[in-house]
Amino acid sequence: MCELYSKQDTLALRKKHIGPSCKVFFAADPIKIVRAQRQYMFDEKGEQYLDCINNVAHVGHCHPEVVKAAQKQMELLNTNSRFLHDNIVAYAKRLSATLPDKLSVCYFTNSGSEANDLALRLAWQLRGHQDVITLDHAYHGHLSSLIEISPYKFQQGKDVKEFVHVAPAPDTYRGKYRDDHADPARAYADEVKKIIEEAHNSGRKIAAFIAESMQSCGGQIIPPAGYFQKVAEYVRGAGGVFIADEVQVGFGRVGRHFWSFQMLGEDFVPDIVTMGKPMGNGHPMACVVTTKEIAEAFSSSGIEYFNTYGGNPVSSAVGLAVLDVIENEDLQGNATRVGNYLTELLNKQKAKHTLIGDIRGVGLFIGIDLVKDREKRTPATAEAQHIIYKMKEKRVLLSADGPHRNVLKIKPPMCFTEEDAKFMVDQLDGILTDLEDAVGTKTENVISENSPCRTRMPNEAHSEMLRDGAPDPKENPSHKRNRLCTDKHSLLSKRLKT
Repeated sequence: MCELYSKQDTLALRKKHIGPSCKVFFAADPIKIVRAQRQYMFDEKGEQYLDCINNVAHVGHCHPEVVKAAQKQMELLNTNSRFLHDNIVAYAKRLSATLPDKLSVCYFTNSGSEANDLALRLAWQLRGHQDVITLDHAYHGHLSSLIEISPYKFQQGKDVKEFVHVAPAPDTYRGKYRDDHADPARAYADEVKKIIEEAHNSGRKIAAFIAESMQSCGGQIIPPAGYFQKVAEYVRGAGGVFIADEVQVGFGRVGRHFWSFQMLGEDFVPDIVTMGKPMGNGHPMACVVTTKEIAEAFSSSGIEYFNTYGGNPVSSAVGLAVLDVIENEDLQGNATRVGNYLTELLNKQKAKHTLIGDIRGVGLFIGIDLVKDREKRTPATAEAQHIIYKMKEKRVLLSADGPHRNVLKIKPPMCFTEEDAKFMVDQLDGILTDLEDAVGTKTENVISENSPCRTRMPNEAHSEMLRDGAPDPKENPSHKRNRLCTDKHSLLSKRLKT
């Protein structure tokens, strides 16, 4: 394979010329990737890696139909969107058709960060309100306006701005209101209601509530059913809008629905939806979709919105090709089938390994919450970092995230197969077994194979999973959670750090 530089020279040049805050995956031993195809990536030696990280290469790395669409249009014309061209309107029409009817006006950008920044501008302009409610551990982009509303970033040494209000993440595993609460959705929504009331008492006005439909950087968090509906009711009652950030989780990743917010029921429709990453399968493109009312209010400011490259003919051609591939290859159906199978395999691992505290997810968006103690739910941070490096040695690429960096994130290209899922889980099983053997923790029969494994998903998604023939993770609710996990993992953490 052709390389410009050796791996060591590439590392040296990166250190010299690339900003030190720009990190690479597996920093202690980075991989040099030179090509990729579908769900596989290849290093400079030709070694193949199974990609379980890249939700950006949504329909598969270097998909030939997407490459062909870009090449064909690039040979013909690429220019800015002030010129009249069919591609941008064809794509806007096709994209709008995947959304509820009232979401029909598009603004094209080049990244999810740009899209979320524009969404804030739309919200601020609508009624002149300023304050924004965000969720704890949220991340919405790298622009200054978004760092200010992203606790995932600004809590690392920066003060919260006066106009920003942070609500608890609706985490029913490790959050304030857990799965044993009578109504966690209402309890978490009432936290937002309380924020609104306190803001009003201080003379402030709410412009927007923004949240990922499922939190990614926050640790693969799935909100309890009914939470967003109640939040939207409170926020709209205060004159604000609901912004659904689908940058990580949109375009069919959850399987049965094209957008993750649609899992929550037909009675929930955001006022603004932002999208990015998977939209161009690696080509930089993103979008804000909103209502005519909000768009007209934005236009009434008299300030023209112009984005040089947003919606250009090449980007629009790429976006159309991605939509074609999702439909023609039934990638939503694949996400459901493979996601259910993968969840089933992971539940069996949870029954076997005490390090696994929680399996949660829908479709091909799954988190494995690693714990040192199941009862205390103590995050197994060092173990998670150890596992992702060991998985890399097994030629499987995973990442860890969440507030404690203890959640293994699975969000592969949508062409991920059952064979890939089996291979990934087999490697994980071996690594977990070695870890637990190192401290003498029993790994067999931690939970009876017929007993429930805690897998959390929205109510509708749970019903869909059963219709698709997957085992019911909620059956036999009287079965008590296994208590065999011990504090021996604390010793393991110390060993891993040395």
